[in-house]
Amino acid sequence: MRKRSRTARFMQTAFALLFVLLLLLQSGEAAAAPIARRDVLPNGLVLLHAEKKTLPIVKVVVAIRAGSIMESYEKAGLANLTADLLKEGTRRRSSKEISDAIEFVGGSLGSSGGADFITITLSVLRKDLELGFDLLSDIILNPAFSDEEVARRKALIRSSIIQQKEEPGAVASKAFMKAVFGDNPYGWPAEGTEDSVARITRQDIVDFHRTCYVPNNAIMTVVGDVGSDELKGLIAKYFRGWNGKDVPSPRIPAPYSPDKPAVIAINKEITQANIILGHAGVRRDDPDYYAVLVMNYILGGGGFASRLMDNIRDNKGLSYDVHSFFAANKYAGSFQVGLQTKNQSANTAIEETLKEMNRIMTEPVGDKELNDARSFLTGSFPLKIDSNNKIAGFLTSVEYYNLGLDYIEKYPAYINAVTKEDVLRVAKKHLNTKGYILVVVGDLEKAKLKY
Repeated sequence: MRKRSRTARFMQTAFALLFVLLLLLQSGEAAAAPIARRDVLPNGLVLLHAEKKTLPIVKVVVAIRAGSIMESYEKAGLANLTADLLKEGTRRRSSKEISDAIEFVGGSLGSSGGADFITITLSVLRKDLELGFDLLSDIILNPAFSDEEVARRKALIRSSIIQQKEEPGAVASKAFMKAVFGDNPYGWPAEGTEDSVARITRQDIVDFHRTCYVPNNAIMTVVGDVGSDELKGLIAKYFRGWNGKDVPSPRIPAPYSPDKPAVIAINKEITQANIILGHAGVRRDDPDYYAVLVMNYILGGGGFASRLMDNIRDNKGLSYDVHSFFAANKYAGSFQVGLQTKNQSANTAIEETLKEMNRIMTEPVGDKELNDARSFLTGSFPLKIDSNNKIAGFLTSVEYYNLGLDYIEKYPAYINAVTKEDVLRVAKKHLNTKGYILVVVGDLEKAKLKY
């Protein structure tokens, strides 16, 4: 199984590399040319533009620093609800008119919330660009936030929150994030809680939109068949009157770092225990970020190639899947190992997880492990930019995290520079087997946790 998986990954990576090479050759771009052009418009809007004429399609992503990091705990879910409501009617169009207009031309228009930022996305054929930018600007600049739509969306969100209480994985994840981050916005779900959503008023939404949805707080990424002059003309025409102003900075408390294990055991009569073990992690701008990527690939991020999978699944048969990851956000991050196992084997699975964490913290990794990790992380990188949609999302993240438009050229060097000594150093620094958060959702009578 592992051999087939590696072969499949190799073929997938080779295909992606060939795809990107052909894309560059077809568009007449040199391999070393910047992936996009960056401009800061007079109103403060950051514009990233990658002209791609291979297909008559244009993809637009507008990312606004208006995620849950900009809201208070009392009104958790405000950012997500505001983003949700953008396409649910404007001063000029009803929700149905918006959806009918974009569907008639075979395009798509959407919005979604997040922790660091929210995104509004548009995809249209080149011939429908005028309509696309008309709709895009309308939902960003002129949302109606009608009382009826606010009430309807709040009811749907609260219903979803209640439903998630019956999902062991969701229960475990929410408990873990709350334990790690506490009153930090990264600690509560983007959709908020039942109580916080109930407290949100229409005026809260209007005020949040007025404060955060300004051009100097936004990134617009455009990828596809449109020239620079035409694009700037569309922005000038449809986003005229969108003026910048000061935006408050988010206040992010430090994550919780326990000096001994903190165990959260939640009883549910289910056949398998859902387990999350982890702690605070690294921010995206941490100098150790790339060494952490390599280290985590070896530990539990590399699928069948990882130590956790080899031990807990292949050798001991305790779980179908076990994985680890570092979630590196703008202002804080987390590390977690996640798995499901029979209630009766929960203690053993936890013990083996800690054993593998301790091993990578105390023993240098092997040459083959290191080379495999570096090869996969660099070889799979082109998969992040093998379509216009992915390029748009990639460029948005590059700008938000200040990575630079030459990031494509620099990334392989960052990964290949990681040594065995670096892996050992960051494992010791960024993994903690003494002070961690352990969340177990399962049948506690059968699990008989010793932690």
